[in-house]
Amino acid sequence: MGKLQSNLDFRLMSLVIKLRDLRLLRMEILKEVGIQAGFRVLDFGCGPGSYVPVLSDLVGPAGKVYALDIHPMAVESVQRLASRRGLTNVETILSDCRTGLPAESTDVALLYDIYHDLAEPEAVLKEIHRVLKRDGILSFNDHHMKNEEIMSRIGAGTLFRLAEKGRMTCRFSKVNSP
Repeated sequence: MGKLQSNLDFRLMSLVIKLRDLRLLRMEILKEVGIQAGFRVLDFGCGPGSYVPVLSDLVGPAGKVYALDIHPMAVESVQRLASRRGLTNVETILSDCRTGLPAESTDVALLYDIYHDLAEPEAVLKEIHRVLKRDGILSFNDHHMKNEEIMSRIGAGTLFRLAEKGRMTCRFSKVNSP
């Protein structure tokens, strides 16, 4: 991922996210993804975990939510959130890129508002491609990037192709080797 934020910067970012979540509900964004019960979802760059409770509900007890972040405070925040709410289908991963997940083990990867800040974006895309199932979905949103840039950097490569442009996200399909 990108450079590790200071603890103060992380706390400020968490506050801004909480304020944002008051007006823009996470479920509205996640409706575009098509997550179903039993899915395994990777929230790459999960931050304080604003998507985690909704994801946990969507995938249900048979599914799994992997919340990955480079910042230890993010991982701790998600762990506290999961513990407080009894979210037993949530697992945290402290990492800047490598997930430690088996190949082709996840149905959906969320890459929301972090791509612009990644130190090695191609390595992250390769890791997401590796862990997504053959029919897996990369759901992407980054308000720091224009649509043309998103399409050229994500959808024009050999890893992903645009499947659908939603109101708030882009859904990319995994490009599989023949």
